[in-house]
Amino acid sequence: MSYPKGKLIAVGGAEDKGTDLETGEIHRNNLNFFELGILRRVVEEAGGNHAHIEVITTASTIPFEVGENYLNAFGKIGCTNVNVMHIRNRHDTMEQEYLDRIKTCDAVMFSGGNQMRLSVTDGGTEFLSILKKRYSEEDFLIAGTSAGAMAMSQTMIYEGNAARAHLKGEVKMTSGLGFIESVIIDSHFEKRGRFGRLAQAIATNPSSIGIGLGEDTGMLITEGNKMEAIGSGLVVIIDGHQIMHSNIADIPEGNPISVENLKVHFCEKGNGYLINERKFLPLAREGAVITKQVDVE
Repeated sequence: MSYPKGKLIAVGGAEDKGTDLETGEIHRNNLNFFELGILRRVVEEAGGNHAHIEVITTASTIPFEVGENYLNAFGKIGCTNVNVMHIRNRHDTMEQEYLDRIKTCDAVMFSGGNQMRLSVTDGGTEFLSILKKRYSEEDFLIAGTSAGAMAMSQTMIYEGNAARAHLKGEVKMTSGLGFIESVIIDSHFEKRGRFGRLAQAIATNPSSIGIGLGEDTGMLITEGNKMEAIGSGLVVIIDGHQIMHSNIADIPEGNPISVENLKVHFCEKGNGYLINERKFLPLAREGAVITKQVDVE
């Protein structure tokens, strides 16, 4: 069985979220990057301080502020071969300069913001096809935070008020960028109380694994299957494969859902999970490919 040779790093957020779909507010006062520990891991997996990294700000409504913040954050740990792509629409994805840059870089990183901007802008484009091909065939890293993490999967949550997520129809889903199948990712998981909305997403897609990412927390995914929790917070795994009773197909929209036998795991830094085997790993590196460690000090 073939598996992707590249790596994904999905991060729960803690920097600009652009427009908050739950409140309609644009946040400009929370531009501090997530803790540099996660950023160091991104640089390490990309190949070290000399790695060529392209930051893609499509999801953000304040791309220039966010882009500058990324450049400063990477610079603080000595990674200076970093560029920013302010791709705002589908026409921008056709720019030859951008296509050439993603063909030659070592990693891309999608910023936070609105994940629908990513799927609408990149879906079906040559730009996305190149990224998918490189991820599949090369030791290529795709990282994303907040919206950039949520858009990685084939099925993507794009809206859902956490306070109403127990009601059928309140969690809205569509197609994401499709780097990985059989998972659904949610971000800002603890701070915004999103357990209910990820649970409903899995109840309606029980063949998938839910990944709830806390802030300053992420998952490194290798071979499209083996996950390792990184960062200081909590990753929640929701497995719907053993669901028995579920009323979600039969009740009218707006009614409370009822689900039996959702399986939940809590992962701290160093824990892991095998997606295909649906297996928790106390020590991720016992079941994951151990990548070469690169000094990024």
